[in-house]
Amino acid sequence: MTDETTRPMRAFCTATAAFLALGLGCGHAPAVGRATDDALAVSPVGERAPFDGPETWFTGSARVTPLFDPRPSRHAGAASVSFAPGARTAWHSHPAGQTLVITDGTGWVQAWGGERVRVHAGDVVWTPPGVKHWHGATAGEGMRHIALQEAVDGRVVDWMEPVTDAQYAASGDADEPAAPERDHE
Repeated sequence: MTDETTRPMRAFCTATAAFLALGLGCGHAPAVGRATDDALAVSPVGERAPFDGPETWFTGSARVTPLFDPRPSRHAGAASVSFAPGARTAWHSHPAGQTLVITDGTGWVQAWGGERVRVHAGDVVWTPPGVKHWHGATAGEGMRHIALQEAVDGRVVDWMEPVTDAQYAASGDADEPAAPERDHE
């Protein structure tokens, strides 16, 4: 096969792996970078093409970059997600929970019925299994995080309804913290 005939399939496999890594899909996708469980593998950045987050799971502009997908010896998958100011996920939960590592900017996280909490680069957020929540950028600043989650019975996420503009702004001005500011050491 020529590169022209295999390019669409490679793009599809990369996108499928990214959806699984972020928790946007279900089932098992081919390993990014064709890694196996019995050898050291490097996944070149060029093989992990970023893509726009689907409108059904994000409000505003979000860009997803796949990092790695689950495999038999590693049950977690991960992706880096960049949120433009005001962008956010829909309400969702994860059957095995989720860890977010905030890598750039300032954002919000909120569990259903809880207060919105401001997060900054360097913060790590744990959301327990089954907890309905959302996360995204503040209205005035973008945010990037790495999302890590594991599959349970082939499922990594349960997507729900969008976070409305009213819910997003409910805890006060979007540029003011809902919780007291923390001093970072």
